[in-house]
Amino acid sequence: MRHQRIPQTVRQWLLEDALQFVHTAMQLPGVVRIALLGSLTTEKPEPKDVDLLIAVTDAADLTPMAQAARRLKGHAQSYNHGADVFVADPSGHYLGRLCPWKQCAPGIRASCDALHCGHRPFLHDDLATIRLASALVAHPPLDLFPEVIRRVPIPADVEAILVQAVLHVGAKEA
Repeated sequence: MRHQRIPQTVRQWLLEDALQFVHTAMQLPGVVRIALLGSLTTEKPEPKDVDLLIAVTDAADLTPMAQAARRLKGHAQSYNHGADVFVADPSGHYLGRLCPWKQCAPGIRASCDALHCGHRPFLHDDLATIRLASALVAHPPLDLFPEVIRRVPIPADVEAILVQAVLHVGAKEA
């Protein structure tokens, strides 16, 4: 459910959309970590996108996560911005991104640049195109789940819109 607050800036829109993804992903089986990366963790007035990192178990079904990521990306594209959801395993090994397509299987798209298309449904392992640094995966600027960990000074809007909402949900569940 979207917040009743009406965002006034692109940063607020991106943060509200990120929050919806986080609320969905933190309830999915196999998600062991969610973190915020990129320009939203800085004071940049108009970031081009929202970047999230999820760590998942080998048994996690990526289908609902990819669906939530497509929804996030679609919302961001509606105001000419983007979104990426990067995937790692629980030990911090970068695996790739969530697949951007509704159907994910070998041979469906000639343009798919995943190294092992369809090997793990909805894992887009385009490691030749994008690879996150090990240090960034191990220590992202802001962990949101299972606990909030701030590794850099967090902008006030990130704290107010994203962090406090995640903490509030966590307090309800405790």
